[in-house]
Amino acid sequence: MCIDPTADEFVTIHHELGHSFYQRAYNGLDPLHQSGAHDGFHEGIGDAIALSITPEYLVQVGLLDQAPGDAGDLALLLRSALDKVAFLPFGIVVDQWRWNVFAGTTSPETYNADWWRLAERYQGIRPPVPRSEADFDPGAKYHVPANTPYTRYFLAHILQYQFHRALCEAAGVDGPLHRCSIYGNAVAGKKLGAMLEAGASRPWPDALEALTGSREMDATAILDYYAPLRAWLDEQNRDRTCGW
Repeated sequence: MCIDPTADEFVTIHHELGHSFYQRAYNGLDPLHQSGAHDGFHEGIGDAIALSITPEYLVQVGLLDQAPGDAGDLALLLRSALDKVAFLPFGIVVDQWRWNVFAGTTSPETYNADWWRLAERYQGIRPPVPRSEADFDPGAKYHVPANTPYTRYFLAHILQYQFHRALCEAAGVDGPLHRCSIYGNAVAGKKLGAMLEAGASRPWPDALEALTGSREMDATAILDYYAPLRAWLDEQNRDRTCGW
């Protein structure tokens, strides 16, 4: 990949390496099972690894001389949430629109109108300028004209936190979840490796249970990760009505 030395690209490197780690782990399986337990697993592994990019991790790999205190944690969590949490409704919109097109409930005559109807329902946004069926705003997202399923990214944004929480527990890391890094922890690495090696040879609930102890995807890990930010936002928005 072509990269620039930025924080965003540093995270992207971890995401893409996650695909490579997964592929290397299951490359001994038969070709039919050389894949993730489901699409969300493949997209979520690298992001789960990237959640271990903490100040302490940056010190360990020589990118910081000293880990800063927790004074800037809220700002970092807010920056992360504006990326990760705000993505969730958009992740629903893309494949809900694609599903409606394939199901025939969205016709070519309403492609654009139905896109913005979903965006308002799930994301709470409207187009900044008037749009019509002469426009094709869904096509601005690569996965629409490329016919690439998008629910995998929605699932990955849930699974990565569930993976991270389970791996931090396996590593015995104390403290806030957003400050946990499993870098260099052999116990967490062994548990992660066992799931990766299984590829698609087992039903995904089996793979999930092997790592997390649960057979169900669980979004509460997101709340645990952003707990300090949520408490701060609750205080900031006291006596206010938020929503649309």
